[in-house]
Formats: sequence, C-alpha cells, structure tokens
Amino acid sequence: MDKLLSLLEENARLTNAQLAVMLETTEDEITARIEQYEQEGIIKGYTTVLDKEKIDKDYVVAIIELKVTPKRDFGFEEIAKRVAEYSEVESVYLMSGGYDLAVFVNGKTFKDIALFVSKRLAVLDSVISTATHFLLSRYKEKGFLIKEEETDERSVSFL
Repeated sequence: MDKLLSLLEENARLTNAQLAVMLETTEDEITARIEQYEQEGIIKGYTTVLDKEKIDKDYVVAIIELKVTPKRDFGFEEIAKRVAEYSEVESVYLMSGGYDLAVFVNGKTFKDIALFVSKRLAVLDSVISTATHFLLSRYKEKGFLIKEEETDERSVSFL
C-alpha cells in the first residue's frame, strides 16, 4: 500500500503539512495525491472510532449471516446492494463458508434488531436463511483498543 494511504488510514487527522514532512515532499503534492485518491474512489471517506458504549448505553450491534440465492447475471451484487440500502446496516461483506453475506447491523435494543431481521431481511426473495449473532463486548476496533483495563475490585489484601 502507498505510504500516504497507510498514514491516512492510521490517522486521518494528520494535516497535509505534517504528511509532507513525514513523506519528504511538498504540501501541494500531498494535496494533489489526496484529491486524486478521492476522485478515483480509493479514499471513500474519513471516520472516527468511538466507544459507543460510553455515549449511549442503549446501543446494540449484531452480525447477521445471510444465506442467499444469487441472481443470474448479477451474482450476489443485487442482494448485497439491496441489503446495504437499509439505514440499520453499517456494513455488508461477501464471505466464504456456510453463509454468503455478513451484515453488520446497529439498533437500540435486541428486539429492534430481531424485528429488522424478521420483517425486513428474512422476507427478501433471495434470502434462504439467516443467523444472528449479537456483539456482547468490543475489545478492539479498526486497530484501536476499546476495552480499557479494569481493576478487579474482588481482590482481597492480606496484611
């Protein structure tokens, strides 16, 4: 991978001036390369990694595995695009194994996600079956540790 892309992926808050110094080039060159990457669709966007549990305790994430029938001449593309259009869906991936698509879904409650699966995903004509897995705890996301070291309050001190 291009060193500029690696640096941006690691920390998108670096300024073009900082990137230019790190890559021993000019700020104008960095600006032009970033604009080109954006126009070519290589850079899709910029994001922040949040510890959502600290912001909102009513936040549930699920990974839903979908087994689907691919459409003739379209393969899995048509159903994947259709699923990706739902606002609850954060990510959709084609995968190998027992299921075809992995769908990451956000909701306020377990019930919200269960209703989304039963009323919106499972009823799609290409969907053969689903398996829903709820995330119980996040430890690392996009390279960042989420779970901070917690002190075990149960320890007993003997003097």
